[in-house]
Amino acid sequence: MSDTLLQDVTDGIAVLTVNRPEALNAMNVALLQALDAALAALEGSDVRAAILTGTGKAFVAGADIAAMAEMSVADAQAFSVLGHRVARRLEEASFPTLAAVNGFALGGGCELALACDFIYASEKAKLGLPEVGLGVLPGWGGTQRLPRRVGVGHARELIFSGRVIDAAEAQRIGLVNAVFAPDALLDAARATAREIAAKGPCAVRATKRLLLEGPEQALTEANAAEVRAFGKLFGTADQREGMKAFLEKRAPRFEGR
Repeated sequence: MSDTLLQDVTDGIAVLTVNRPEALNAMNVALLQALDAALAALEGSDVRAAILTGTGKAFVAGADIAAMAEMSVADAQAFSVLGHRVARRLEEASFPTLAAVNGFALGGGCELALACDFIYASEKAKLGLPEVGLGVLPGWGGTQRLPRRVGVGHARELIFSGRVIDAAEAQRIGLVNAVFAPDALLDAARATAREIAAKGPCAVRATKRLLLEGPEQALTEANAAEVRAFGKLFGTADQREGMKAFLEKRAPRFEGR
């Protein structure tokens, strides 16, 4: 694990902390590669939820502009491909991912947060996609994920203007789920992660896949996929344990199989 990316896994909950505070946690190629490798390594582990956050004043203040300034067209496209790959890791992880936005989440930082299943923010958080002010555009999925989360109108306004908004406004438009005092943010994220981790892992994985793929399908196809997933879960030990525990009035002991 790189010094610029810290990892803690406790009781099935992974916390990945971007640790480059001198650069406001700006993402360069090496840091993106470290995050990509860390997320890949968590697949197939006993992790049941993951939290992405940052140290200091920023979640991720964006991509490293100093590194980007001299990029060629080919370099920029390769950098975009890498950013998209990391975002897909977060989005398609077999476990839920939660962004705990502790400060600045701008450009690529906002895009990484958008790739998570949901977002909690500190009262001090600032979020936005200001790339047009640099003569470029969001390159890690922002033009696609932001309208899916907040609606096309809000997304166009934010991206075209490059406006940066505070946590309260981000919550109002549906960009973040909840806002917390700075010293309560990570505790709140961990509490929700613990709630998720206590549920049936097979059911959570299947539900995440349906929620991810369903919007791209016709309603009849998405509902048919739900029927198949629902039935398949009745072949798992988790389903048997969950219903047995309910009938016996005790907490279930899920094993993820």
